[in-house]
Amino acid sequence: MADTSLLLVDDHAVLRSGLRVLIDREAGLEVVGEAGDGREAVGLARDLKPDGILLDLSMPGLSGVEAMGALREVSPESRILVLSMHVEDSYLRSALRAGAAGYVPKKAADVELVSAIRAVVRGEVYVHPAMTGSLVEGLIPPETAAPRNEGEVWEALSGREREVLHLVALGHTNLEIADRLSLSEKTVEAYRARGIKKLGIRNRAALVKYALKHGLLIE
Repeated sequence: MADTSLLLVDDHAVLRSGLRVLIDREAGLEVVGEAGDGREAVGLARDLKPDGILLDLSMPGLSGVEAMGALREVSPESRILVLSMHVEDSYLRSALRAGAAGYVPKKAADVELVSAIRAVVRGEVYVHPAMTGSLVEGLIPPETAAPRNEGEVWEALSGREREVLHLVALGHTNLEIADRLSLSEKTVEAYRARGIKKLGIRNRAALVKYALKHGLLIE
């Protein structure tokens, strides 16, 4: 059975060398090419038609996400595994939308990379376990999420968030609250928006209803 052919794409030559050593010592895996940016990767993918492409996201010129469309066009059978320093869910979602079959943070490469490669070339989707929560969160409708204890949520707010929401519920404007707490209106608005979001309510009317229920309308 032929080895699984892989193309490494990262603008750091030292990292590519380390990845090559890590991969080439694994049975059935072979690095057949290296690219330092997205444009070079597209040319090599067209010529080599690798089984898998290990792709960095942050590169000069053509970024990883920007290159994915062209990579899929010139080598549609190649499975793309993102290997990135970014662990924020926005990067993960962007990569998956662009056509990545997997996502592994660079800090976890020494442990997970080989398993991730084998998974994506089998046709599976592989996402680092610590990053799957954000994906699941976005798929669960709010009404099916686990119910929250409202008292616990209120206590989980910061002291400033509770102060601001208490005063909002009492009918004070942002300007009045800012003067009272020696804050800027912009800061008050930030606390107000963040607190309301944490409580899962939409507007002042809902906040007043919440405050009445929990005995918070006391000056």
